[in-house]
Amino acid sequence: MDVLIWIGAGVSVAGLAGLVWCILRILKARKAGLSDEELRAELQKVVPMNTGALLLSVLGLMIVVMGIALG
Repeated sequence: MDVLIWIGAGVSVAGLAGLVWCILRILKARKAGLSDEELRAELQKVVPMNTGALLLSVLGLMIVVMGIALG
């Protein structure tokens, strides 16, 4: 079951990378000095990606726990 642990760790790292990307994109938008409406629109674009990255990270951790439990 070591394979499940490594697969889960990879999926979790991919989710974490997505979260870092979301953070960097919002920081870039804040530093750009956008108006309130433009910043709100940018945030609305990032929310689905952020949610997906969180889901991916949770799924990866679930795979790791399953690999540990079965191993």
